[in-house]
Amino acid sequence: MRQTWGVSPRVIAVVGPTAAGKSDLGVALARALDGEVINTDSMQLYRGMDIGTAKLTVAERGGVPHHLLDVWEVTSSASVAEYQRDARAVVEDLLARGRTPILVGGSGLYVRAVLDDLEFPGTDPKIRARLEAEAERVGPGPLHARLAVADPPAAAAILPGNARRIVRALEVIELTGRPFTATLPTHRSLYDSVQIGVDVPRSVLDERITARVDRMWAAGLVEEVRELERVGLREGRTASRALGYAQVLRMLAGECGDEEAREDTVRTTRRFARRQDTWFRRDPRIEWLDHTRADLLEAALEKVAAS
Repeated sequence: MRQTWGVSPRVIAVVGPTAAGKSDLGVALARALDGEVINTDSMQLYRGMDIGTAKLTVAERGGVPHHLLDVWEVTSSASVAEYQRDARAVVEDLLARGRTPILVGGSGLYVRAVLDDLEFPGTDPKIRARLEAEAERVGPGPLHARLAVADPPAAAAILPGNARRIVRALEVIELTGRPFTATLPTHRSLYDSVQIGVDVPRSVLDERITARVDRMWAAGLVEEVRELERVGLREGRTASRALGYAQVLRMLAGECGDEEAREDTVRTTRRFARRQDTWFRRDPRIEWLDHTRADLLEAALEKVAAS
């Protein structure tokens, strides 16, 4: 018989860096709270990107329904606004049916897009195309310098080489007439929610990431990327940049060897995990739990019940 812990349905989020163990805890919470999982990993939204995103198999989901997996083609560009609309529709449906929505994933903006009172500015294809063409022609440096004048905090938060984010920031400024940072998430919750962070020391996380990348290679990541390349992965603006996928695409193009691709995947994933951790640590609402706790599930349930 399931333990309901006397908790009325509310929105729960399991967050933290990649390889922290979020997916398993999310499934366990869903089973304990009569809930269903909603994916908040931006790359797991893509159909066929399974091995490289550590997407749970059907068996690993333990009979728990999972939503917003495999909904985009690899040729589609990511849209947080589209995701927000779809994810909130699932949340509302689950709450209406007395089920507990369990958000699981490490894409911080996607988590906030569901939980918080946050609206995303639209996009203008002409402005976007003009800025992208300029970035392609002169490089991201001059655009980053322009952003530093228009919105210094945004320029400080976006790496000078990240053309995609620089273009988006300049597009929003041009569209709205406001600083890009004025549109960024706040901590105003839309739902009655609790966020559980899985806390893993950096040295341990680095080891887990190395082991995960090794498992991905052994499980057939290279072949997965080769198959996805046939259906347009290389042309996908977002999917082609995913960790592991970008490196394997370079390898398949003859730009590097297998070992170099694997090592670069480990390095970039470790850097990404640090950025994820920094993002989540800024949110004072997150309740952090040590990943080594033998009673991790029980501790998480107690946090939910006490909130």
